[in-house]
Amino acid sequence: MGSASPEVVVIGGGAAGFFGAIACARACPNATVTILEAGRKFLNKVLISGGGRCNVTHHCFDPAQLIQNYPRGGRALRGAFSRFQPQDTVAWFNGEGVDLKTEADGRMFPTTDDSSTIADALMHAARTAGIYLRSRTPVADITHRDPSFEIQLRSGEILMADAVLIATGSSAAGHRWAEKLGHTIASPVPSLFTFNIKDSRLTDLAGVVVERAIATLIPDTDPPAKPKKKSKKNNPLQQTGPLLITHWGMSGPAVLKLSAWGARSLHDSSYKGTLRVNWLGEGNLETVRSQLNTWKQDFPKQTIIGRPRFSLPKRLWQRLAIAAEINETCRWADVSKKQLGKFAQELVQGEFAIAGKGVFKEEFVTCGGVNLKEINFKLMESKVCPHLHFAGEVLDIDGVTGGFNFQSAWTTGWLAGGAIGDHWN
Repeated sequence: MGSASPEVVVIGGGAAGFFGAIACARACPNATVTILEAGRKFLNKVLISGGGRCNVTHHCFDPAQLIQNYPRGGRALRGAFSRFQPQDTVAWFNGEGVDLKTEADGRMFPTTDDSSTIADALMHAARTAGIYLRSRTPVADITHRDPSFEIQLRSGEILMADAVLIATGSSAAGHRWAEKLGHTIASPVPSLFTFNIKDSRLTDLAGVVVERAIATLIPDTDPPAKPKKKSKKNNPLQQTGPLLITHWGMSGPAVLKLSAWGARSLHDSSYKGTLRVNWLGEGNLETVRSQLNTWKQDFPKQTIIGRPRFSLPKRLWQRLAIAAEINETCRWADVSKKQLGKFAQELVQGEFAIAGKGVFKEEFVTCGGVNLKEINFKLMESKVCPHLHFAGEVLDIDGVTGGFNFQSAWTTGWLAGGAIGDHWN
C-alpha cells in the first residue's frame, strides 16, 4: 500500500495510455492521474486508423486462437487475454455507449464507421474519471528516486509520481527511458508494410485484386540460411488472403501479414527478397498443368487470352499468359507443352523480386521494444524497477493487421492501470 492519494503519471496519450489511465482512476478514485502527451492531439493514431473508421479489435474471442496473430508477444499475451480480451473490449465500449460491428473478415469497427466515436468515448471517460489531460507536454527525462519518480518536462517543470505508466508507442524516447530505468530493448524495426516490386507482369495492373492468393516470402540472406527441418506448424512466412496490385508493387492483407512475420529477416536483408505467388489460392504445378491440358482438349479453337479461367481477373490472366510466351492469337489447340508448363508456373509459382518496402497508409507499426521477460504480465509492471508499468507498442509486441495491435493496447493498458489503482486502493 502506498499513499492515500497517489500521484500517477501516464506518459503517452494514445490508446494504451488512455485505457490505462481510465482503468487506474476507476480502480482508485483517490488517485491523481495525469496523461502527458508530447503532441498537440490526443489519440491521433486512433483517429487515423482503419482509414478513419478505427479497427477497434477483432472478433476472435478465444485467447488460444487470438495469440496466433502476434508475430511477437503472443506467448506473453496468452494469460493477459484470459483477463481482458476482445469480448471485454466490446463490452467496455458498449458501456460507454459505443456499439461495434463485425465485418466479414472479423475486423470490428464502431457502427458509425467514424474513428472519432472511439476517441470521443475515451476522452469522455477520462474526463469523467477526473484525469488531467496535458497535451504539448513532452517529457525530457525520468529518474527513479525510490520509492517515487521524478519526471522532468522539456519546459523545465518537475513532476513527482508514485507510479509511472509508459505508453509511448514506438517512440524512441520511451525506449530510451525504459533503458535508463534498467530495461533491455529489442531494436525496433518496421512491421506492417507493402512490398515495392518492379516487374513488367504488374505494369498497369494497379487496383487489381485477387481475393484468395497464397503468398510466400523468401527473404534474401547473406550468408544463406541453413535449411531447417520441416515443422508440423504452419509456416508464418506463407499467408493466404486478398492480394492487391499497386502502382509500386503489392499490398493487401496477405502481404501485410508477411511483412509482420518477416519483419526482422526483411530488415536484415535490407528489404530484398522474393515473393512467390499462387494466384489461384490452391493447387500445385501438377494439378494446374493437368487442368490446362483438359482445356486444351475441350476448347481447341478458343484463344487462351480471350477467355480467362480460374476466376482470375482478365487483365492479370492475360499478363500471366503473355509472361508464358502465349500471344493474343494463340488457341488452346496450338499451345505447346513448354508454354503450358510455363503458364502453370506463372499461375501457382510466380516469383517476384522485392526491391524494398513501402509505408502502410499513415499507420506505422514496429516490432521491437521493451524485453517481455522483464515484465510481470499480471500487473504489466517492471521486474527491475518497482511501480514502473508499460502498455502498448512500447513493448516488444506487435500483431498483424486486423485490429490486433489495438487489442494488445487495450489489454495491456487495462491490466497496467488496474494494477496501479488496485495497489493504492
